[in-house]
Amino acid sequence: MANGEGSVAGGAESAVGGDAVAVPGEPLGRLFLRFLHFGLLAWGGPVAQIAMIRQDLVEKEKWVTREHFNRVLAVYQVLPGPEAHELCVYFGMRSRGRVGGLLAGLGFMLPGFVLMLGLTWLYLRYGLESAWVGTVFGAVQAAVAALIVRAVARIGQHALTDRWLWGVAGLAALAQGAGVHFAFSLVAAGLIVMLARRGLWLPVLALAGACAVAVAVFLVLHGFAPMGAGGADVGQGVVRGQPSQLELLWSGLRGGMLTFGGAYTVIPFLQRDAVVTGAWMTNAQFLDGLALSGLIPAPLIIFSTFVGYLGGGALGALVMTAGIFSPAFAFTLLGHDFFERVLHHPRFRSFLDGVTAGVVGLIAATTLGLLRAGLTSLATVAVFAVALGVLFRWHSKFLVPLVIVGAAVVGLLLQVA
Repeated sequence: MANGEGSVAGGAESAVGGDAVAVPGEPLGRLFLRFLHFGLLAWGGPVAQIAMIRQDLVEKEKWVTREHFNRVLAVYQVLPGPEAHELCVYFGMRSRGRVGGLLAGLGFMLPGFVLMLGLTWLYLRYGLESAWVGTVFGAVQAAVAALIVRAVARIGQHALTDRWLWGVAGLAALAQGAGVHFAFSLVAAGLIVMLARRGLWLPVLALAGACAVAVAVFLVLHGFAPMGAGGADVGQGVVRGQPSQLELLWSGLRGGMLTFGGAYTVIPFLQRDAVVTGAWMTNAQFLDGLALSGLIPAPLIIFSTFVGYLGGGALGALVMTAGIFSPAFAFTLLGHDFFERVLHHPRFRSFLDGVTAGVVGLIAATTLGLLRAGLTSLATVAVFAVALGVLFRWHSKFLVPLVIVGAAVVGLLLQVA
């Protein structure tokens, strides 16, 4: 990469992984509209979004070879952030330099941001005072809980491939419930796995033992609260605070930096900030935001717009969204070549594998708290069970919105009955 800048006339040439490719240098307006089109069709989660980009830019227009695309995708599957969005930034940068990358990323995320902003405004404008609306959202929350459980299972299936990874995931889950700050859990998880894979058994056993003792002490002092220490009353509907715009920006940046293994992994970080420590929304509202994000064509991480709106209005939504997407832009625009080199280093990969396993543990523990908030009756438990069965049984790019809409219809029928 020539300092991240592509040639306007002939496109950007690259020899990543040894094969030269030539990405066409499209006019900036056309480039923006191309990726805006991708954003308008971004249904079905990351797998469907990546397949759409691959089909258009690799199979149809031959921007790069299949092998080159797979290598680039492998980089973004390791780095935090939504992979499909990072791919758009990458191809925009290859076509028209960093300005092209910025426009491509903005084009891809803009439809989801605008739709989420509108849905959040409607949500707050009309509220849930109506009995039938409350029933509908109760059923939808149960379906969202099923989506999260399925995501935990799928992420865990790919991330937890040996006993050390399972061990640090379990330890991180206990630490989350005991109120230990996630930063300590993730660093410890990465170090334990890295040391274990190097065969340094004395240091790894000492570190793992010290972490286990610390978690045990926290459990004795605080007990196990899946939503985080001190978050029980918030989960039941008590909102206590209003964050500053700077706090919303920092929360988004931190969440964007820690989104390993898929957008669902940002849930424990934003839930901790918004529900447990910041207390500007409830767990029920948090689940509503996740539900709304499943109805629109966008990376699921766009639910951060909802979280920011409830914390600071329209400006808060913009600030948090900018924060959470900024790392995805920065990793690509400023450091793609660097990360492509270092991510293949065994120690670095081992550390990131441990961090990813730790995140799986965090989201698993947080899910328990969200289940408690979302499953409040026999009807919602039934919706949860059916939705979970459907999600594990079938696969479709429209499955998530169909499950959410189906749950809403069930909720409406329950109210009518």
